[in-house]
This record gives sequence, structure tokens and C-alpha cells, in this order.
Amino acid sequence: MSEPDHEHSGGTSVAEPVVAPKAVPKTRKQADESTETKRQPPYNVVILNDEEHTFDYVIELLCKLFRHPLATAKELTWRIHLSGRAVVYTTHKELAELKRDQVLAYGPDHRMSVSKGPLGCYIEPAPGG
Repeated sequence: MSEPDHEHSGGTSVAEPVVAPKAVPKTRKQADESTETKRQPPYNVVILNDEEHTFDYVIELLCKLFRHPLATAKELTWRIHLSGRAVVYTTHKELAELKRDQVLAYGPDHRMSVSKGPLGCYIEPAPGG
């Protein structure tokens, strides 16, 4: 007997391995567009004025919780006092909720005996978001 001729006799063949094409890097424009679609709408953290917290308390809170420089914290405190409220921070909803909760957990102002609780604070969707 002779050896079978695999080329012509229909013998078994070995399949070529399948190689996936290399990923094409995104262009800057494509990367920017995909980032934009993932952006969350902005929310404002708003603090309300009251007669139970001192300027020092509000300034301290703004510096500690929001990391505002002293000058910014003083300006915002005056805005809260004169307007009854002020936007003190703008960010995505999850972080805005956290910051609001931190303000509410900051507690009463130990400098004033009438202070029994935290500053009034809430979040709202930022305009244009």
C-alpha cells in the first residue's frame, strides 16, 4: 500500500487560526464625544440664611466641607446673609447629595446657645444642565 496523497485525496486539513484585528485607537474627537455623553447634569448645593448660626460657623463650614479659600467663604457667607441663600458648590448629583448631607451633619453652632441644628441646605438642578 502506498501512503495516501493528502493534497489530492480529500484528507483532513488544518484550519488557520483566526486573529482578531487590532483595535483602532479613538481620535480625540471620538474620545471627547464619548466623554460628553457620559457627563451627568450639574446640581447646585444651596445654603440658607438663618439666625441660629454665626458668620464664623458658616465660614468654617464652607472652608472645611467645600475647601473654599477664606476669601471665597467670606463672600459666600455675605451672599447667604444678604440674599437669604447662595449656591456654594456645583457638581454632579451624587456628590451634591453627599455635600448636602455633610452640611446637615455638621450640627449646631456651639457659639450660639439658640442653635439647635444644622444650617438649612438643599440641592437643585443647575440651570443649563
